[in-house]
Amino acid sequence: MTAPVQWTTEVHRDTAAFEALAEEWDDLLDRCAPATPFQSHAWLCSWWQSYGRPGTLRLVTVRRGELLVAAAPLMVRHRLLPRLVPIGFGLTDFLDVLVDDEHADQAAAFLVRTLGRELGLTRPWAVVDLRELRPDAAAQHLVAHWPGAARTLPDSMCQHLPGVPVEELLGRLPGRTAQRTRVKLRRLVEAGVETRQVPPEEVPAAVGELLTLHELQWRGRGATPEHLRDRFAEHLRRAAGRMTATDRALIRQYRLDGRLIASDLQLHGPDLAALYFYGVHPEARDRIDIAGMLFRESLADAAEAGRSEVSLLRGDEPYKQRWRPDRAGNQRLLLGGGPAVALYAAGARLRRTVLRSLRARAPWLAAVRARLRTLRG
Repeated sequence: MTAPVQWTTEVHRDTAAFEALAEEWDDLLDRCAPATPFQSHAWLCSWWQSYGRPGTLRLVTVRRGELLVAAAPLMVRHRLLPRLVPIGFGLTDFLDVLVDDEHADQAAAFLVRTLGRELGLTRPWAVVDLRELRPDAAAQHLVAHWPGAARTLPDSMCQHLPGVPVEELLGRLPGRTAQRTRVKLRRLVEAGVETRQVPPEEVPAAVGELLTLHELQWRGRGATPEHLRDRFAEHLRRAAGRMTATDRALIRQYRLDGRLIASDLQLHGPDLAALYFYGVHPEARDRIDIAGMLFRESLADAAEAGRSEVSLLRGDEPYKQRWRPDRAGNQRLLLGGGPAVALYAAGARLRRTVLRSLRARAPWLAAVRARLRTLRG
């Protein structure tokens, strides 16, 4: 008689254990259909090395035999009450746990059991606060097994385009908008803009150039403070270096008359391309359509690779709206004791009410508050 397969769980609390999971982690990533490149080991481990606080790591893993079938990258945060939040929070547009598609229900049950027992999340004032979940996130599997209170709330709004060539995309735009965009794209060709994909060995230097362009682009216009700090640069160099080596990311550079005028970092999943970060020299804006240039290349890359979605991630900046993107709201999932879940849900509702009021009365202040909230968690 064949012995039953053994299920085991573990809570890792040190960085070395996290780093050692790299190969298994990305193998699980490829077996979790809802996962995005933000759930890759390179992205999350690099984020932890730059932003993690010693003693707060709570990385829960589930194995079926020797096979890693679930992972919840979490950490302890203290605000009002202790809570668990996902690693990557703030700089990461899509957060989630990882669950093997083939064993999703059982793996989620073991994950929930470990969260409740070893991390004490069924206590009245304990909560795990899972932010920025896509509608089909793997974390949704946890709800059916959770013995305590659960609440789903709206989170950031994200936008995306279909992964088709730009000419096909223009068909969804109003006539005049489409015609103006075609004219701008022709001017790109006429100007002689050259596009180059950076090879992995050149990524560290290319990230430095990208960050320099980003700083120039936002100088005097309210740049996100975190994007100008050394720890963000270190995170981006590490993550991009590892991800480009495994085709989970690419950096493109754009040159005009031999001069570097723009660069962007794009992250890749099996069915998703995400335009995460870009920088543009201010002088280039007067000569070419920057958004058209970036979107044209991202769409062409997605169409060639067979990726159905080009995500524009969080935010509703005007340069995105010209392309009539589709919208999909991220979700916030609270799991824990009844009092804690009720308290955090009430706080979230109050913040949304305040932000709606600020948008109506002082739009610029609402934008600042929203940006600070994202960075601080």
